[in-house]
Parts: sequence; C-alpha cells; structure tokens
Amino acid sequence: MADSSGWQPPRPCEAYRAEWKLCRSARHFLHHYYVHGERPACEQWRRDLASCRDWEERRSAEAQQSLCESERARVRAARKHILVWAPRQSPPPDWHLPLPQEKDE
Repeated sequence: MADSSGWQPPRPCEAYRAEWKLCRSARHFLHHYYVHGERPACEQWRRDLASCRDWEERRSAEAQQSLCESERARVRAARKHILVWAPRQSPPPDWHLPLPQEKDE
C-alpha cells in the first residue's frame, strides 16, 4: 500500500454507489433470487461506499485498509472459478469432414 497522500480508492465512490443501488434494485433481487435461491448480499457495497466517502472526507487509514481488503477479496473470488472447458491448442484432425447425418432422416 502506498502512503495515504498519493493513494486513491480502487474505484471512484460513484462506482460503489452505483453497485449498491443496483444490488438493492428489484430487478437484481429477483434475478439473484431466481439464480441462487437467496437474497443478494448488498451490505459489502454499502460498507465500501461508506469507506470511500470516509476516505474522501477524512483520509482515514481504516477506510483505506477496508477498501483494499474488500477489493482483494473480490479479486480472489473472481479468480477462484476455474475454466469449465480446456482451451484447445489446435483443431481436431477431422474438423473439415462433414458432420454425420441423423439416423432418422
């Protein structure tokens, strides 16, 4: 972490506010509940917004630490999902052949 005089939040405060507002929207609630079967957790976005505003107003070291930890956790969560399909190095040897026809035809 750099010293607090030159440090900037990873995102502008408006981005945290927009994410929090989206998380609280009815559309997002319905989509998240349908896909995951549970209510979306919007509290982290609210805490990040409060920390960002605290940083802008007071240059608080606690707010800086909170934002850094939150962003690191988001990056770790995004990286933990592995690829489902293994990327190919080359096409299959018979890629140019016609596809087999359906037996019912």
